[in-house]
Amino acid sequence: MSDTDRPEVAADPKPAFELGTGPGRVLVWFYGVFTVAAASRSIVQMIVDFDRAPLAYVLSAVAAVVYGFITYSLVRGGEKARRAALVCCAAELLGVLVVGAWTLAEPTAFPDATVWSDFGMGYLFIPVILPVTGMLWLRRAKTVAI
Repeated sequence: MSDTDRPEVAADPKPAFELGTGPGRVLVWFYGVFTVAAASRSIVQMIVDFDRAPLAYVLSAVAAVVYGFITYSLVRGGEKARRAALVCCAAELLGVLVVGAWTLAEPTAFPDATVWSDFGMGYLFIPVILPVTGMLWLRRAKTVAI
């Protein structure tokens, strides 16, 4: 009896759930666009007028790094990437909520807007919607993969 004839030996293991497929592809697109937008904006602002609002520009750069990491994790796939992206989405949501509340409570702290200012109002509130959507997708991906 060969190994292929044995019932306990699977010919094709179950493929892993791909994070960047289906609705995940839309998340990859949005996170990719936001990575480029936040990085471009922060780089230009830091070069041109860093003294005007250094905190706002650094926060935009941090947002770009978080967006980039989530994009990479969604494209890479796998359980480790899913967990890392889930943690980053939670951190992103926390950042949006903290910075959003801070910009409303004390507008003088931010002479110029960040990506997360006013809960992402300058970006049609996508910065507050995106991490929630991402966490929902990543939670669903866990239940499908198991």
